[in-house]
Amino acid sequence: MKLMRNLLVPALALLLTGCAGLGPQESVEGPGNAEDWKTHKAHVNEIDGWQISGKIGIQAPRDSGSGTLFWLQRQDYFDIRLSGPLGRGATRLTGRPDAVALEVAGQGRFEADSPEALVESQLGWQLPVSNLLWWVRGLPAPDSRSRIAVDANGRLASLEQDGWNVQYLGYIEEDGYSLPSRIKLAGRDLKITLVVKDWQPRQLGH
Repeated sequence: MKLMRNLLVPALALLLTGCAGLGPQESVEGPGNAEDWKTHKAHVNEIDGWQISGKIGIQAPRDSGSGTLFWLQRQDYFDIRLSGPLGRGATRLTGRPDAVALEVAGQGRFEADSPEALVESQLGWQLPVSNLLWWVRGLPAPDSRSRIAVDANGRLASLEQDGWNVQYLGYIEEDGYSLPSRIKLAGRDLKITLVVKDWQPRQLGH
């Protein structure tokens, strides 16, 4: 028994050391290498600002359609604009995590303490906006458990988190970063397809 314990303790310590870079909230599956994922994750995590433009398709109980997306992020400030045949005209979500405003064409301006509460009350979508700040970069949100699959290049291939399934179907190389160019999200009676045509990543805090 003592021999078994002497063998198990170092093995367990080695296992815990190997997983330390993944964080307690994250479980990783193949085919990619966990070390490659940790390197990629740390590199992309440097990005705290960006400008994105592309196309978005939404299937929801009350609204379905496609349109254009513009997303400006400056650390914790965001400005997300949707336009096109989404059933509500132009929509703009701006603010910070604790003070958010939503402007809907022809309906006015609305405010709330969280982007999730505001989007649900005005658009009827249970959309994890705070998680999207991470998912759009190809990262799991750090505040809840996630189950991820990594591709052969050490990037996210798929992600399950907070009741959502996120599939990463394409990447683009921009300024030394490998960033998602095509994402499919499904959860809470919503299906969203995001195609990024232009990625402009920034490191604002450096």
